[in-house]
Amino acid sequence: MKQFASGHAMQSAWVVDDLDTAVDAWLKVGIGPFFYVEYAPDLFEESTYRGSPSPISMKIALAQAGDMQIELIEPTGDQANIYRDTVPEGKTAFHHLCYWTDDIDGEIASLVAQGYEVAATGVVAGSGATFAYVDTSPVLGHMTELLTYSDDIKGLFDMVAAASIDWDGSDPKRPLG
Repeated sequence: MKQFASGHAMQSAWVVDDLDTAVDAWLKVGIGPFFYVEYAPDLFEESTYRGSPSPISMKIALAQAGDMQIELIEPTGDQANIYRDTVPEGKTAFHHLCYWTDDIDGEIASLVAQGYEVAATGVVAGSGATFAYVDTSPVLGHMTELLTYSDDIKGLFDMVAAASIDWDGSDPKRPLG
């Protein structure tokens, strides 16, 4: 049997009610620094939600904990979105694991054949990176994100990881990019 995606989740993500409060909690346990960015809908091309075109907007913060990237997501805007599918407004909870993939169409087809629904898709503008969220929550308790490899995004993720090595607690909240 083929191992799922890369076989190695590279990111754990939480939907949070308040990004600054969530970052502060992670900083208290020594995870950081965190890199902040606000994603306006124009950052994502061809974005869909449950099969229909839909904008994506959110504020996020990224940090690294060993081999695992930590993503904290505060959804913004009033549109229906995958983040609120599993984490209601006013709550903070685990949302998804993310995997790099070099065969996103094959991974999606495999998961759909197992009865899972594609919850959202899109392309990160300018990077060519395609992503898909598959709703594996009925069985796994969380969404699964698939992300095609992009040198730009990998470089960004590597920068976040490098900042965590021997981090001394200084400059804990930084802009991304």
